[in-house]
Amino acid sequence: MKKQNFYHPKFIPTWFLIGFMKLGAKLPFAAQVFIGTGIGRLLYPLLSRFRKIAFVNIARCFPNKSLNEVEDLVRQNFEAIGISLFETANAYFGKNEKIQKLITIHNEHYLTGALDKKQNVILLAAHFMPLMLGSRALLLKYKIANIYRPQNNVLFDEVMRKGFVDNGATMIKTKDTRAMMKAIKAGLPIWYAPDQDLGEKNSVFAPFFNIQTATVAATARLAKTPNTIVIPYFFIRDSQGYTMHFEAPLDNYPADDAIKSASKTNQILQDQILKAPEQYLWIHKRFKTRPEGEAPFY
Repeated sequence: MKKQNFYHPKFIPTWFLIGFMKLGAKLPFAAQVFIGTGIGRLLYPLLSRFRKIAFVNIARCFPNKSLNEVEDLVRQNFEAIGISLFETANAYFGKNEKIQKLITIHNEHYLTGALDKKQNVILLAAHFMPLMLGSRALLLKYKIANIYRPQNNVLFDEVMRKGFVDNGATMIKTKDTRAMMKAIKAGLPIWYAPDQDLGEKNSVFAPFFNIQTATVAATARLAKTPNTIVIPYFFIRDSQGYTMHFEAPLDNYPADDAIKSASKTNQILQDQILKAPEQYLWIHKRFKTRPEGEAPFY
């Protein structure tokens, strides 16, 4: 790390954040949730730009909710953001034993059965707030490839990458489709969350909460790799810790049409989000790219 000059004064705030995260990872789960909730409530009035994005997203996705109901869900979402600071800290710096004790696993046989059959596996996930911890939790038992978007802060990006690599992950950048294909063909399960707006290029418009949404088409392309299956996977927080849930591999996927495939993955992710909407990443401009002629959302 010294070779990359991460000790330049401009990184001092990042080093303080890293120190805070290392200390935070040592706290009990209940304390993390309590303190994180408080942090989220403090962030709510301060982060007006993200608050507005979350409000637009939730209001659009839940048109039957009243103004008060939308605002209440936004507040809950910010509480989840505060808690996610500790969840991310656990992902980078948490002890394996601590993470293991917090997890309840459902339907793991879908994954183990596929691996026993030497099938290639794509784990289809949504961007919930504990997503980084959910990826780290998989590493307790499996070697996987994480598909990730590099952070703008190069020091924090290095800490994130190292935290996962040291625990056995292969890190692949979001746009490196060739590396994804190589990992799949090598029999390495990949953890893939395609529910972000990456622009119109390489995307198709498909329904997501009944909204035409720019959806990356790479999920279906990757699934065309011989002997490859897609297993929906989600990881959410509950009162006792975290639930890791696997679902049955998708049938007849990918479809013969890119829009049909994208619609299917969007529906699966939507169903997952409805299980814990307050924990979803609503502060992302999911609907930034609009069909030609349609007014912007933000």
